[in-house]
Amino acid sequence: MQSYTIGQAARLLGVSPDTARRWADAGRVATHRDEGGRRLIDGRDLAAFSVEVAQAGPGEGEVPYTSARNAFPGIVTAVKLGDVAAQVEIQAGPHRLVSLLTREAVEELGLEVGMRATARVKSTSVHIDRT
Repeated sequence: MQSYTIGQAARLLGVSPDTARRWADAGRVATHRDEGGRRLIDGRDLAAFSVEVAQAGPGEGEVPYTSARNAFPGIVTAVKLGDVAAQVEIQAGPHRLVSLLTREAVEELGLEVGMRATARVKSTSVHIDRT
């Protein structure tokens, strides 16, 4: 299973490394140390935590003023395989993206929960909200 450094986890969660470190220090997400002494987070633990953080929503005063770009780097939080089709969920910061693709594509990419992946979106209609 893939593990992530605090810095990598912070990028995937859309927060600063200091915030990710504070969350780990507070026990909100489990860490372990590698041979070099670096703190790592197991991919499955990070996937579950990313969903928890996203469901909590932005904190007070953290209203985003952004137009989301079409590339969403994140972490795979679910893979559902059918006979021919598959569904893959990615948590990219506060964004949950769900993609339907072939089972063959999922197997070729070796996608599984806890892995880093980037969802790319192409749309003919994009709506922008300022909140």
